[in-house]
Amino acid sequence: MLVELTADNLSELVAQNAKVVVQYSASWCGNCRIMKPKFKVMSEQHTDKVFAIVDAEKFPESRKLANVSNLPTFATFVDGKLVDQIQTNKVEGLTNLVNEISVAS
Repeated sequence: MLVELTADNLSELVAQNAKVVVQYSASWCGNCRIMKPKFKVMSEQHTDKVFAIVDAEKFPESRKLANVSNLPTFATFVDGKLVDQIQTNKVEGLTNLVNEISVAS
């Protein structure tokens, strides 16, 4: 499932779902735009997780959950807790991040 946040409520989404993968982005970020379609494809391949796209500029409380300082940042949450994050524009890095929580219980 892919969700594009329209409110600063990532903490609720993370609390309500066992495994969440987040793309923090911004409209001005070229690498974010490059990664967005790849993130969407990955959400279709990993239906056991919730994928969320967060505008890091519009939603500061959601951004704080992963202490985001660069974009794009991808973060994983398991059972409400931040597990890992990566700043990348390479699909391999994102794939590795998602696979880490695929084996998490």
